[in-house]
Amino acid sequence: MHLELGIEGFIYKDLFNSLKLRELASDFDRFYFEMHPTAYVLFDAYRIQKGEGLKKTEIAEILIETSKAIEQFLIKLFKIEAEASLIQQKFHNEILIMRLKREFVKKGILKKKDKPENQSEERFSELTINYKNLQVKFAGAKWDDEELGFAQLITSLIDEIKVNDAQELKDQYALLEEYYFVRRILHPDSLSSWITSQSPKKLDFENLVEIDRPEFEIQEIITSHHTRKRDGFALTDKRNTTRQITSEIEYCMICHEREKDSCSTGMKEKDGTIKKNPLGIDINGCPLDERISEMHSLKEHGYAIGALAMIALDNPMCAGTGHRICNDCMKGCIFQKQDPVNIPQVETSVLTDVLNLPWGFEIYGLLTRWNPLNIDRPYALPYNGKKVMVVGLGPAGYTLSHYLLNEGFAVAGIDGLKIEPFTPEMTGNENNPPIPIYNYKKEIEKELNKRVLEGFGGVSEYGITVRWDKNFLTVLHLLLARRNTFTILDGVRFGGTITIDDAWELGFDHIALATGAGKPTIIDMKNNLSRGIRKASDFLMALQLTGAAKHDSMANLQINLPAIVIGGGLTAIDTATEALAYYPVQVEKFVLEVDELKLSLGENGLKSLFDREETILTEKYYNHGKQIIAERKRAEEKGEIPDFLPLLKEWGGVKLVYRKRLQDAPAYKLNHEEVHEALEEGIEIVENMIPLEAKLDEYGAVKSVVFERTGDNTTIEFPAGSVFIAAGTSPNITYEKEYPETFELDKKGKYFRSFEIMK
Repeated sequence: MHLELGIEGFIYKDLFNSLKLRELASDFDRFYFEMHPTAYVLFDAYRIQKGEGLKKTEIAEILIETSKAIEQFLIKLFKIEAEASLIQQKFHNEILIMRLKREFVKKGILKKKDKPENQSEERFSELTINYKNLQVKFAGAKWDDEELGFAQLITSLIDEIKVNDAQELKDQYALLEEYYFVRRILHPDSLSSWITSQSPKKLDFENLVEIDRPEFEIQEIITSHHTRKRDGFALTDKRNTTRQITSEIEYCMICHEREKDSCSTGMKEKDGTIKKNPLGIDINGCPLDERISEMHSLKEHGYAIGALAMIALDNPMCAGTGHRICNDCMKGCIFQKQDPVNIPQVETSVLTDVLNLPWGFEIYGLLTRWNPLNIDRPYALPYNGKKVMVVGLGPAGYTLSHYLLNEGFAVAGIDGLKIEPFTPEMTGNENNPPIPIYNYKKEIEKELNKRVLEGFGGVSEYGITVRWDKNFLTVLHLLLARRNTFTILDGVRFGGTITIDDAWELGFDHIALATGAGKPTIIDMKNNLSRGIRKASDFLMALQLTGAAKHDSMANLQINLPAIVIGGGLTAIDTATEALAYYPVQVEKFVLEVDELKLSLGENGLKSLFDREETILTEKYYNHGKQIIAERKRAEEKGEIPDFLPLLKEWGGVKLVYRKRLQDAPAYKLNHEEVHEALEEGIEIVENMIPLEAKLDEYGAVKSVVFERTGDNTTIEFPAGSVFIAAGTSPNITYEKEYPETFELDKKGKYFRSFEIMK
């Protein structure tokens, strides 16, 4: 679709031209001055003085007002006035609900000292009749959404009482208060879905995850009170609704107004040291110093593009952060004794709202190359003649590439993985712009269980599960691929395919190392290299990059239940959930493949191909696959999601075994939400167990693992057909090992030595 810009003198191609971006910045200045001269003068002074002499609160307000102007400018540039107004309207409705929560529930119901004496069903019936009559009179309300309708009714009454202090209105308001209160008491389930009826929970750091300790013989086994169904590798964790997001923002204290925005800056003791939470984790806040409170302030009033501009000021690669990726901001939230604000959900919602606008992808892309809020680099610079080779295209590599490109460097990103290219039409070149993306959902977004693995993004692609929307990786990949001075060279190993000397000979001026994790840690367990035992990181990578997780792929990783994951970090959690989700896919595909072979070879002909061990495995997989297919058929007939968990439990399920208490596990300390989700998917966690030995069957494959219980030193043996080791990894310093004395390492010889650049 052709993109015709709404600012005179600019065409789509110009958005990729540094000189034209400078002109666009000048046009924005004129637009801002004409729209709001007072605010513009303050912004211009802040820009000239680099913030010198201004309080943080003053800077925050200047940036907020400028973000609003950026939104209006981009709405005009992309000619999306009507669509942007719909977002405003959507948030206007939700703000009414927040008023209901704030002015009616919190200040009224929850603080009301005089509770209704009559809380009978008879009295509730009388109150309900009055409520229904008001619904008829207040026909303009959205009663198909009762919470919104109720909010419209109550806030309208509140506003009327402020203007007309009539007793009749007050009486009606009192009846509605009584109705709501009695309904909460007698029929709480009818309000359970209402945001206005939900309150934050107190935090008990020893019990951040609701768990069950069933009457097992082994008391160390932990399960969940609740389980949820999962089928394959579609997105497992849906994003919050607009209402839920608005509620999170309403819950936020907007702390920047008091310079208490610890979610961004962290918390410090009186002596200046970083505070720790009760789990011993530093409260650093956002490592990027993202202006979260300011973002919330903009989002609350429906400024989706303005909020994204605020995020992109400090975190232009925000498609790679947000929900289910990072949560340091939540740990730094001012609410330390109750549920924190779910900031990552809000950040992801801001990005999604913009992407879902017409030309939304183009708007986000432009904000990574042009953002007036960034007074140091408001637009990308032209090519400066210098070339940088970035080694590794994981989160560190692609983020560094972005910043280097904006500084005018040419960048060649190399990676050992195969990275799927885009079509020339999608990326464009120096002479021809790319095809503009009008509809993100239709042109970029794919169902995760059908999405082609691109290889781009390193650990974000192969090490993170489908709890996170990997379409955002495609967004980041395409944003960089469209930069004329950026090149991706895949299948290139630093130290093998290319060396440092090669890089200098090829004309590179700098080399940047973003090589990430290296070899996995080997644990001290007898027979730890036996068949059926593999490294967790290897499993996750293979699951993603081979396509084994897809039903239409021939790739098969062959895991066996029961399965055991040894470790207590987030990689262990991911491995456990994905192994449990993969097994039904594996055996279901196995049935289809065997049935095809039977048609061509005959049953006896097929059996003749297998030895005794293979025959046993074939019969097991085929039997399990048939049961999976039967459950899928049953669920389809009932219109339900298939429930594979009872079968998986019957076959042994997946246990995650950790050497200490659950509360001591890195996953619990760093992101207990992941532990909660894993338990709900049916993972069993076993604490206080140290692995001693893997026992093997007559074929040399693992059949069980012997553990030592900490405390009494007794041994416990768990059956296991597959074992995954998730004991951490070392940094990737392979080049230094292959070419000694090339780089300086730290004192322990584990990391590349860090240097501070002095300005």
